[in-house]
Amino acid sequence: MSMPDFLVIGAPKAGTTALHAALARHPGLFMSPVKEPKFFLTDGPPPTKGGPGDALTYREHIWRRPDYEALFDAAPPGTLRGESTPLYLYDRAAMQRIQATLPEARLIVVVRDPVERAHSNWTHLWSAGLEPVGDFVRACAEEERRIAAGWASFWHYTGLGRYGEQLEYLFTLFPREQVLVIRYRLLVDEPAQTLDRICEFLGVPTGVLTEIPRQNVTSHPEPTLGHRAVSLAQRAGSAIGTLIPGLTAATLTGPLERYLQRHSRERQPLSWDQRQELIPRFEADIKRLEEVLGESFRDWILPRERSGGMVGGRPTGQGQARNGRPDQRQQAPSAVP
Repeated sequence: MSMPDFLVIGAPKAGTTALHAALARHPGLFMSPVKEPKFFLTDGPPPTKGGPGDALTYREHIWRRPDYEALFDAAPPGTLRGESTPLYLYDRAAMQRIQATLPEARLIVVVRDPVERAHSNWTHLWSAGLEPVGDFVRACAEEERRIAAGWASFWHYTGLGRYGEQLEYLFTLFPREQVLVIRYRLLVDEPAQTLDRICEFLGVPTGVLTEIPRQNVTSHPEPTLGHRAVSLAQRAGSAIGTLIPGLTAATLTGPLERYLQRHSRERQPLSWDQRQELIPRFEADIKRLEEVLGESFRDWILPRERSGGMVGGRPTGQGQARNGRPDQRQQAPSAVP
């Protein structure tokens, strides 16, 4: 049976794509060639409806167990197998499935300032032409309506950032020694030391990985008339695509997404006024997170010295990460070049 030994389970837009790529370079680790297979998100076929683009994305779920196990068949003997689906932490049913199937698995969680995480999440969907609301704060106000309408969890901008309640529940299922929680900022500011912490946690040699590749860097298209027109076409194309069997999100919407992001800026910083509008949504949960982990996260409610992308603009020629689809580059070198 080929099943993973460890999982990166959260959080979305907290550097998990880059972390997945970095870990794939360690000779003692084998990362699934599909980042975000989403196997544990359902107990069978995924839904067929949702918000803009959701139905096409659901088609990319690897939900059949033989297909999921096949992701790890190529793992060299003696390596630890892993996959990264950062939506698992948010989904209690998914965590229950993981506990029932992989009770000994080691779990990695990356937490990021929840306002920054939400803004990056919104910008990701805005830059893809899927988010219809061009104002971040106003889009967050739409969250409850979207949840009621059955939009996928990636649209839950504030809900995904309530790590306190998520980790509190996680620790009812798994012992703390099987869970490693790290901060996104440490991935950015101290990549070598943070990767060594992860390798030590997994029980593989340290000192092998020294950098986090810049992957899935969020871009920020201008809200021009052209962006509006192409975004409308993108959302319409996503809806039409649900009627065509076998069509993937990349086939129909990929060209429009690439067009939207062709001349994008790096993600723009949030103002303190914007942060102040969103911080009250997280304050109680931040206190809960501090109680659960026994450390301070007070910096998340203070004015920021840095905001926005923090890692700069998107590398030339790189598009939005194709999570849910095979990445042929990922398993290439087994050590950092």
